[in-house]
Amino acid sequence: MTDQERPEPDTDVAAEAARHLRFGALPERIRPEDMVETRPATEHDPDRDTYDPDAFAIRYGL
Repeated sequence: MTDQERPEPDTDVAAEAARHLRFGALPERIRPEDMVETRPATEHDPDRDTYDPDAFAIRYGL
């Protein structure tokens, strides 16, 4: 590399400062608990989920 091909030192300093502003710090740490969302696969249906012993006896006992 000759002197004519090398970038100006002021340009290097400015570019380095710009890189440091953009990439100088790591992003904030994200906890694994915050990466997962848990929710039920289906909504709660009280009509479907109630236990009726008479219906159970009729369906399975007779």
